Amino acid sequence: MSSELSSIHLKKGQERRLNQGHLWVYSNEIDTQKTSLKSFTAGEQVVVVSHQGKALGIAYINPHSLIAARLVSRKTCVALDRSLFVHRIKIALSLREKLFAKPFYRLIFGESDLLPGIVVDRFNDILVVQITTAGMEQQRQALIEALRL
Repeated sequence: MSSELSSIHLKKGQERRLNQGHLWVYSNEIDTQKTSLKSFTAGEQVVVVSHQGKALGIAYINPHSLIAARLVSRKTCVALDRSLFVHRIKIALSLREKLFAKPFYRLIFGESDLLPGIVVDRFNDILVVQITTAGMEQQRQALIEALRL
């Protein structure tokens, strides 16, 4: 998977927050000598690479935002696609079903469910979806298909 994607390279020491569990890459953390932000389209999937050359995961990028990239997987072989949505939704649903007696809850809550840029509220058999990033907007159809399962 990662060989098909472009990479963004971080400045020295800027992988610290990602290594501690944070999911965002700010534009000022990207080494613009190695990575021209202008070469990317909003929502494009990329491999995040440390200053030392270590792949840190897959993200989607928005070169026009302060939050330039949002990590969706720490594995470079896992793409943001229908399969990943299904997996993450099943995990979130399992947790909510343990916590709530009735199906009225926030099913997906962005980064806390490892799906940055998405909020899904469940009202019994009705789902209300809010997409707040270009990366997730590009994946709208895959998300809808995964939610229908």
